Amino acid sequence: MEKLISTLLILIGMGSMLAQAQTTGTMDFSKMNFGCDGNSITAGNQWSKTVVDMLGFATHHNVVVGSATWACYNDTQEYGCKDFVGVSNGWQPTEDKVEMQKRHNNVSKVHIQQFLSDIENGRFPEPDVFVFSMGTNDTNLGSAAEALKGKTLKETDLTTMAGGARWSIQTITERFPKCRVFLCTPIQTGSVEHNALNLRKIAILREICQAFSVQVIDCYSESGISEKYEVWGERGRYLKDGLHPDVEGQQLMGRYIAKEIRNNFF
Repeated sequence: MEKLISTLLILIGMGSMLAQAQTTGTMDFSKMNFGCDGNSITAGNQWSKTVVDMLGFATHHNVVVGSATWACYNDTQEYGCKDFVGVSNGWQPTEDKVEMQKRHNNVSKVHIQQFLSDIENGRFPEPDVFVFSMGTNDTNLGSAAEALKGKTLKETDLTTMAGGARWSIQTITERFPKCRVFLCTPIQTGSVEHNALNLRKIAILREICQAFSVQVIDCYSESGISEKYEVWGERGRYLKDGLHPDVEGQQLMGRYIAKEIRNNFF
């Protein structure tokens, strides 16, 4: 009986300490660095700025370019190679070969290579938290099972969404083993058909994340953005065109993502 009472007191004490930590918010994010990659919904100072401001991160390292995909192209260049032409967020029809090459370089692998280069060259510190938010623009999905074969990236098909996601997630988790990595799912849009495709993508990305013990932040179901209040090509409640969040939508996403990151640390 005495042993049972002693165990209960220990458990009560631990619960009290955890509750106090959650109440006082003892986690000091001001000493931590934030990084992210994604597409036009993440480019610049959108939801990620809300996250950084709310939690008080020391730095905000955003390498996002709009229109990006997880999947590479057959001719995607290595970032920083001798003939690297750069990256473009263009999407309108064009016959300009250089512009097309830049668009084919607008993939997560190249973004992450730039991210690593920025750190190696001292432009930014190593991340303590890194968030991926990508997939909306991908069309060649592939499968998680195929992408996850083997322990190295040598045989991974990077021209699929699944393969590109594995490359980027594994590269960040290997390079920064102490960094907490998250993946935000695509949000609901004003198109029922587009949302159905997003759900297929999310199922694949969840499998990839599970393999690397990466937390999935369910922006599709829990961010507060719903297809029922949005219209494709027009302004709705939180989306300015049925796809991209307006300022209020960006802040809504940011508050939700910040909450999930904060909760992860407790």
